[in-house]
Amino acid sequence: MATRTHPRAKAAKVLSKADLLDICRLMLLSRRLDDKEIQLKRQNKIFFQISGAGHEAVLAAAGRVLRPAYDWFYPYYRDRALCLTLGMTPTEMLLSAVGAAEDPNSGGRQMPSHWGHKALNIVSQSSPTGTQLLQAVGCAEAWLRYARIADIADKPIQGDELVYVSIGDGTTSEGEFWEALNTASNLKLPVLFLVEDNKYAISVPVEVQTAGGSLSKLARNFPDLLVDGGAGGDPVASYEVLVRAAEYCRQRKGPALVHAHVIRPYSHSLSDDEVLYKPPKEREDEAKRDCTLTFPKRLIAEGVATEAEIEQMRRQVEEEVGVAADMALASPQPQPESALRYVYSPDVDPTSEQFDTEDDPQFAGDPTTMVDLLNACLKDEMARDPRIVVFGEDVADASREQNLKEVKGKGGVFKVTWGLQRQFGSERVYNSPLAEANIVGRAIGLATRGLKPVVEIQFFDYIWPAYHQLRNELATMRWRSSNAFSAPAVVRVTYGGYLKGGALYHSQTGAVVFTAIPGLRVVCPSTALDANGLLRTAVRCDDPVLFLEHKHLYRQTYNKAPNPGPNFMIPFGKAKVVKEGKDLTVVTYGAVVQRALVAAKELEEKDGVSSEVIDLRSLSPLDFATIAASLQKTSRVLVAYEDALSWGYGAEIAAKIADECFAWLDAPVKRVASTDTFVGYAPALEDFILPQVEDLAQAMRELHAF
Repeated sequence: MATRTHPRAKAAKVLSKADLLDICRLMLLSRRLDDKEIQLKRQNKIFFQISGAGHEAVLAAAGRVLRPAYDWFYPYYRDRALCLTLGMTPTEMLLSAVGAAEDPNSGGRQMPSHWGHKALNIVSQSSPTGTQLLQAVGCAEAWLRYARIADIADKPIQGDELVYVSIGDGTTSEGEFWEALNTASNLKLPVLFLVEDNKYAISVPVEVQTAGGSLSKLARNFPDLLVDGGAGGDPVASYEVLVRAAEYCRQRKGPALVHAHVIRPYSHSLSDDEVLYKPPKEREDEAKRDCTLTFPKRLIAEGVATEAEIEQMRRQVEEEVGVAADMALASPQPQPESALRYVYSPDVDPTSEQFDTEDDPQFAGDPTTMVDLLNACLKDEMARDPRIVVFGEDVADASREQNLKEVKGKGGVFKVTWGLQRQFGSERVYNSPLAEANIVGRAIGLATRGLKPVVEIQFFDYIWPAYHQLRNELATMRWRSSNAFSAPAVVRVTYGGYLKGGALYHSQTGAVVFTAIPGLRVVCPSTALDANGLLRTAVRCDDPVLFLEHKHLYRQTYNKAPNPGPNFMIPFGKAKVVKEGKDLTVVTYGAVVQRALVAAKELEEKDGVSSEVIDLRSLSPLDFATIAASLQKTSRVLVAYEDALSWGYGAEIAAKIADECFAWLDAPVKRVASTDTFVGYAPALEDFILPQVEDLAQAMRELHAF
């Protein structure tokens, strides 16, 4: 633990008169931009406004201490003064407010004050409060990995850069805040946390949010974390605090937390009215401490500026904001069809022939399991690309390296990552805390800085704490920043039932929850060979990928294959006809594929019915062309899947078939899936709940007989 209790201690750098006047100007400029946006909102010329009023002093100070395009920035919506000080212009901010095509923050795709600027290293901000914290930790961790992985020749690091991340006091109630502090302290990462404490989270006061009412008091026991509560409405004192915090981070002593005490003289946003919950006396007291009033008066009192100079400064700010508003209002809006751009990488297409070497495997060795071929793929890819890092719960052989001489090694609960740490070292293969959001959030930050995280969520059943990061952050990064930023991480997760004892919390499926997310590729191989080829494509593509590994299929003898070699790839969106037929089509994936094959064989032998079985392999994108081609031949289709019957992944396929292939159908689209329950522990329950061979065979008979 490191603490500072004297915020007035001499600063490491002295602010000149020009510095003080510029800080004042930026504070006034920030406030005037807020006021201009409020005016434009009331004129219905913009559509949303949230201000940084009352926070200007500490943010202008932070902007002077930190280095644009050198340090990295994860701000939040009140950080207008910081972004101005770093170099964002008033015009760029108002382009965002009007949703202009030339808006550098998002190209008109996000609300105003959702800061992002590629040239300044301001990473695209989203709306959920606190999700940026773990990404900032991952961004700082990228420095650590680049510095320690000797095989990376081109290291895009400075050596003493830091990562700034800011939040309001309400966000300190989020679990991800504490996860971020824990990992940043544990790894001694150069993260500067700025908590802008205006005592309210919309209407909820700090004493309801925080035990004891003081976040900095709670945080002081984190080891190697510098904690300083001396910043706030005084930009000079704030500058001194931030200089110390920044130097602490730059010297790699650990992270720093600056707890800034500020005011919020305006309502939370224009959708809020603070009069409803703040009494008049409290609002009057805040108004007296408004930094845009007190700091100019202080400069005059101390002889730094005259009243005339301050007044001239205000006029110049007014003129600058007026010109910026005119330019923004005259700027073209985005073309409607541009909304379709940047959902996925415009440069790397994992559905293309570039990723299709399936017809030329270079087989070696005896047939082996899905676990072994996944492991082989990871070894090949890590040898090929030193930027790949693998982490998650239990993925290392042993966190305590000294034990590797005495133990066989864990390598994941299913052994998929076994031996990777021994071969590639602990800087590239390492264990994470038992915290799924931590894993995915850090992966986003690492990927943003050019590393290639391949992370593991141990069980699909426990992926839900990470869903916020997956849905709102990982999948949206490229689109929401209009291609300024991307996060092409691979998230491996074990999936599915048929385990005899998996029960409610080790048998979950639910691919549809993720295939419904634009920007996220989702695959689910059913054989060892496909798993190897699809994982290689996932690692080499430029989009985020959710890679579903069915636990039941990990060591089945029927899906074994020899190692196909280090360049074997299967493109996304390419289904496989695993059995040809002429009477009906079965569309399926995952563990249901083998059951469909067994059912098809039974029908052929007993009933003379010829079934075509399609293994989708890739769930998003979907190879609908193969489905349609099969239907033109068979005119009947059964969609079989392990999700619950209602609202499952197969329901969308059935709807699409009905919509686009109706003319070819001679029977209704039929579905077989799990019951609309959870998976039970007792074998009899599990067998009843999950689709079995007899369920598929019966449905196929009914379909053929229609």
